[in-house]
Amino acid sequence: MRRLRLLRAPAVLSGCLGALLFLGGAPAHAHTALKDAAPGPGDKVAPGVDVLSLTFGPLKPGTTPKISLVGPDGTPVPVGQPVVADDSVTCAAVTPLRSGVSTLSYTVVSADGDTQSSAFQFEVADGAGTVAVPPACQGLHLQAPETGGAAAGDTVLGLSRGTALSAGGAAVVVLAGGGVLARRARRSAHGRRPAG
Repeated sequence: MRRLRLLRAPAVLSGCLGALLFLGGAPAHAHTALKDAAPGPGDKVAPGVDVLSLTFGPLKPGTTPKISLVGPDGTPVPVGQPVVADDSVTCAAVTPLRSGVSTLSYTVVSADGDTQSSAFQFEVADGAGTVAVPPACQGLHLQAPETGGAAAGDTVLGLSRGTALSAGGAAVVVLAGGGVLARRARRSAHGRRPAG
């Protein structure tokens, strides 16, 4: 009987210490956890969502979370520059979302300087509920996402400025190379003397 009591005391003590260590370490990892989102993890929303909202714990002053979005076909969805409202709500404009499962990734820096990255998925489906723009995001001037399309003044003959410049440069190289080859061919032809 005495042995049973002696074994029971260390087992209970070990169990209590393990629980304290487990519970004591949890808050340090949860301070930058995602508290709310629109659309949020696992949500099913109607097409046309054009604003993303993520709510975290207190963020490090002067930092802005990074947000990226991948559409159902695996291609990146343009997201505007995020804006922080109320020290914890991050808002960003996004091109209207199409049907399918999208993956949102984010990186934040908490008030104590710890960086946390994570991701979640949500589904855009016809007939699902619409997502209201959260009050913290309303009235903010959100930068429109860059869609990669060229503005009217950035085109040359219907091509983007970069493509047109590349094509023009390639044409100059081809013409110059052709001129050099033609000159060499002429010299070779004039340099030969008839046999005789």
